[in-house]
Amino acid sequence: MINPTEPEGPQDAGRPANQGRRVAARNRAALIAAAREVFAEQGLDAPLSAVARRAGVGQGSLYRHFADRVALATAVLDENVQHVEQAAAEPGADLASVLGVITWQITRSTAFVDLLRIRGDDEHARALAGRVHTVLSRCLPAEHRLSADDVMLAVAMVSGAVAGPTPQERERRALAAWSLLGVEVGPLRPVGTAAEDA
Repeated sequence: MINPTEPEGPQDAGRPANQGRRVAARNRAALIAAAREVFAEQGLDAPLSAVARRAGVGQGSLYRHFADRVALATAVLDENVQHVEQAAAEPGADLASVLGVITWQITRSTAFVDLLRIRGDDEHARALAGRVHTVLSRCLPAEHRLSADDVMLAVAMVSGAVAGPTPQERERRALAAWSLLGVEVGPLRPVGTAAEDA
């Protein structure tokens, strides 16, 4: 008689448990992180094979998660917007601190101006832009000389000015652009990093 609690044979010995969902989630996160880096370095037209290689997955895995490059770039942009929202929810957050997070992102995700140009008529892209607009509206002091629309335009202008081979060079150019616009920006940092640690 076969004991149902024991493995049926040697083929089950040492076989890892199926981690399909866990691995899929890890691969998706790795693809988004890799896409952010590759698109920042090479632009939105970078080969998707470079993204897959950077993530350490096969191209088939990339296409299982993302139908095309716009879907992949939109996923990165969506994650960026989530980080902006998290930054605005931090204790003591203000316009300068939120712009510090946004600017850190655009110095590492320089292709997203291209994405917004491509998807300008897309409902999802408009919704993401609307979420950023909402955050900026909440952070703006009532007496501020700029409106949320003005700050959104300024973010686009700074994004367009950011260029350079390294994040440090892109940060330098971004801060110079904000200075020319007369907008105060807090320390450039990823979300969740204390300003004093940035």
